[in-house]
Amino acid sequence: MTSDNTLIAPGPSYYERHIFFCTNQRASGEDSCAQHHAQAGFDHCKALVKAAGLNGPGKVRVNKAGCLDRCAAGPVAVVYPEAVWYTYVDLHDIDEIVESHLKNGKPVLRLMTPPNVGR
Repeated sequence: MTSDNTLIAPGPSYYERHIFFCTNQRASGEDSCAQHHAQAGFDHCKALVKAAGLNGPGKVRVNKAGCLDRCAAGPVAVVYPEAVWYTYVDLHDIDEIVESHLKNGKPVLRLMTPPNVGR
């Protein structure tokens, strides 16, 4: 905002893409992403992004998130700004997300979480 409270149009985003991995562990013992090796998926993605030189301002940021409320599809990750939700099974799926979506901007259709799957 300026001194006269006029909004300034935002510039380019600090990151081109942001991927969030749900790493939530439910205390009640209910099914959660943490029980499906979400930490390993996050760690693998972070290492791949760094090794490919995709990390940093203007590029890709890999983050952990608390519950993203899509437990029935877990483990899940979401890529912004496209808001593409992924369900992954193993580290090979993470490889494909990094190569296709984070590196080349092409979402991986076979890994996309169905829109009606929630908690």
